[in-house]
Amino acid sequence: MSKNFAAISQSIVDAIGGPQNVAAVTHCMTRLRFVLNDESAVDAATLKAISGVMGVVRNEKQCQVIIGNNVSQAYAEVLKLLPEGFSAGNNDVPAKNKITLKRIGSGILDALIGTMSPLIPAIIGGSMVKLLAMILDMTGVLGKGASTLVILNTIGDGAFFFLPVMVAASAAVKFKTNMSLAIAIAGVLVHPAFIDLMAKAAQGQKVEFIGISVTAVKYTYTVIPALCMTWLLSYIEKWVDRITPVVTKNFLKPMLIMLIAAPVAIMLIGPLGIWIGTGISAAVYTVHSYLGWLSVAIMGAAWPLLVMTGMHRVFTPTIIQTIAETGKEGMVMPSEIGANLSLGGSSLAVAWRTKNPELRQTALAAAASAIVAGISEPALYGVALRLKRPLIACLISGFICGGVAGLGGLASHSMASPGLFTSVQFFDPSNPMSIVWVAGVMVLAVVISFFTTLLLGFEDIPVDTVAPKDIKPADTPASVAFAVSSGAAKSH
Repeated sequence: MSKNFAAISQSIVDAIGGPQNVAAVTHCMTRLRFVLNDESAVDAATLKAISGVMGVVRNEKQCQVIIGNNVSQAYAEVLKLLPEGFSAGNNDVPAKNKITLKRIGSGILDALIGTMSPLIPAIIGGSMVKLLAMILDMTGVLGKGASTLVILNTIGDGAFFFLPVMVAASAAVKFKTNMSLAIAIAGVLVHPAFIDLMAKAAQGQKVEFIGISVTAVKYTYTVIPALCMTWLLSYIEKWVDRITPVVTKNFLKPMLIMLIAAPVAIMLIGPLGIWIGTGISAAVYTVHSYLGWLSVAIMGAAWPLLVMTGMHRVFTPTIIQTIAETGKEGMVMPSEIGANLSLGGSSLAVAWRTKNPELRQTALAAAASAIVAGISEPALYGVALRLKRPLIACLISGFICGGVAGLGGLASHSMASPGLFTSVQFFDPSNPMSIVWVAGVMVLAVVISFFTTLLLGFEDIPVDTVAPKDIKPADTPASVAFAVSSGAAKSH
C-alpha cells in the first residue's frame, strides 16, 4: 500500500519539535537521522504512534526514525519542510559535555557510522557489478581477458579503489571541513605515481620526504586512513585560518593546508590508520581462527543486536580490507545470511498468525525486504522488536544457521547485504557445493525462524492499537519495555 510521505514527514517534524528544532538531517538505508537543537522538545509518544514509523532510536546526539526501504521519499519531504537554505548532512551539534571514555567511544562510533552510511549504495553497487563479472566469467559467457569483462571489473572496482577519496568526501561533511581539500589530499594516497613509489618502498627501495623515511603502505580499498586524515584536517584548517593574513587567505591558506596535511597523512596518519585497521581485522579473524564455525554462529545470533545499536557498521572497513587482501570474507558476511533471513521468516510467521491487518501488511513487506533484498531493519524494528518473542526466535535461528554456514565454509566475495538476490556473492567457482550450502542455509533460516516464532507465540496487537517502540541503543531485548497494549491477546 502506498504511503503519503508528505503527511508522514509533516507529522514527524511536528513531533520532534518543529523545523526550528532540526540542526541537521540525513538518512541511511531505512532511517531518518535527525540532530536536534533541543532533545527535550521531542514528543516521543506522538512520534512513535505515527502511522508509517516503524520505530525510534535515540541517543545523546541523534533521534533516528525508522521508516523502511522508502526512507528516501520521506527524507525528500522532510527537506521541503525545513527553512529555505537549510543544509542537510551529517553535521552534529557540538557537545559541551565532560569528556569520558564512553563519550570518546561513542564519538568514534558516530564518526565511523556517519561517514560510511552515505557510501553504502556505491559499495553495494560496485560489489554487485563485480559479482556479475564473476558469473559471466564462471559460465564462459565472456572469455578470460575479454575487454567487456575487464571494463565490468573496472566499473565494479571503482568504488573500492577510490574508497579513500569517497571516505574523505563523506568525512568532510561529518567533520565540517573543506571537502575539496579533503578529496585532494586523499587523492594523493591513490595517485598512480604515489602508488608506484609505495610499491618500490615495499620492495626495499628507500623512499624519503624532506629526509624523513616514508612507510610503504597501500591505501586503495582502505577506510581508516582517510577518515583519520580528514578528522585531523578539520583542525589544521581552523589553525591555518587563524594564522594567515586576510589578504593572503585565497592562496596562502589552501597552500599551507595542503603542505601540512598531505605530508602528515603520508608519514603519520596513513600508516597509523593502516595499523589500526589491520589490528581490528587481526583481532576479529583471530577469534574466527580459534572458534571456527562457532564464531559465525555467535555472530549470527548477535547480528540483530548489533544492528540495533549501529555497531554493525564497525565491521564495514574490516570486511572491505579482508576481501581486498584475500578475495573473500568468511565470518561476518556468512553470519548475516541466517540473521537476515531469520528476521524474514519470523515476519512471515507473524503475518500468518496476526489478526491485525496493518501488522500483517507491515510483516509481509518486512519479510520480502529481508528475504529478497537482505534489508532486515523493517523486519527488526517493525516486527521483531515490536513483538519481542519473534526477536528471540530470530536469535535462536541466527545462531543455528550461522553455525551451519560456518561448517559449510561459506565466504563472501563482496559485501552486499545477504538475501535471495545477492546470494551469488557466496558462490565459490572452485567449490560448486557452495551453492548447495547457501541455498540450504537460506531455507533453514526461514523455516526455523517461522516455526520457532509460531512455537513461542507473541502478543498480538489489537486493530485499534499502534505500538511502535522507542528503543535506546544501550538497551537489550530483555530490558527494553515494548509498548504493547495491556489488553493484547496472546497468539496461539
